[in-house]
Amino acid sequence: MEMAAPVSPAPRTVEDIFKDFAARRAALVRALTVDVDEFYGFCDPEKENLCLYGHPNGRWEVALPAEEVPPELPEPALGINFARDGMHRRDWLSLVAVHSDSWLLSVAFFFGARLNGNERKRLFSLINDHPTVLEALSDRKHGRDNKSSADNGSKSKHSAKRANDVHTKNSRPAVADDGYDDDEEHSETLCGTCGGRYNSTEFWIGCDICERWFHGKCVRITPAKAEHIKHYKCPDCSSSKKSRQ
Repeated sequence: MEMAAPVSPAPRTVEDIFKDFAARRAALVRALTVDVDEFYGFCDPEKENLCLYGHPNGRWEVALPAEEVPPELPEPALGINFARDGMHRRDWLSLVAVHSDSWLLSVAFFFGARLNGNERKRLFSLINDHPTVLEALSDRKHGRDNKSSADNGSKSKHSAKRANDVHTKNSRPAVADDGYDDDEEHSETLCGTCGGRYNSTEFWIGCDICERWFHGKCVRITPAKAEHIKHYKCPDCSSSKKSRQ
């Protein structure tokens, strides 16, 4: 992990903003490729919310987010470390890369907020001439679908089970004569983190080790992230490595 870069004046011209973008992008690409083992090690799920930063001096850093609100610059994806052990390494790195691309664009256009329309178009054109972080990571922009199909086939049973479980819970009628019996069936489903009862309006995810269920927000898993997780392990199972019956 690199040390934080010193604060430099905000770039104002198209050329300077692009130069800032290119340096930050190079740092993120290096973190996810050349320095990937070091980066992976820093993203310990036992630590607090962590972010991946690319600095304009070409250095990268895994660190806590800025405390001030609003921050000086747009912040990267928060808590990238929490999903690290619940996903295949390549899938997790790809997800981090996608969010890193989004962050790079947000920073560039934060600096470019005072540019006129033509200048912003020129800035985006310069940015778009470079491969994204995800493309640099995978280097298989057009061949990714084949692997994704194979991965989806291997996890189809697991995904179907979880999808069916969620569908069964969410499909109960809001108001019906037999609704009471259906509510009774799920009344004992409690979040393994906060202890809250099941609510069909919220996203839930089940641990494949201890088989407990959790609010997605309690374990920092969104429906989008869940789509990339083949075997989800809750924070307790990830840290203790023990299974519950």
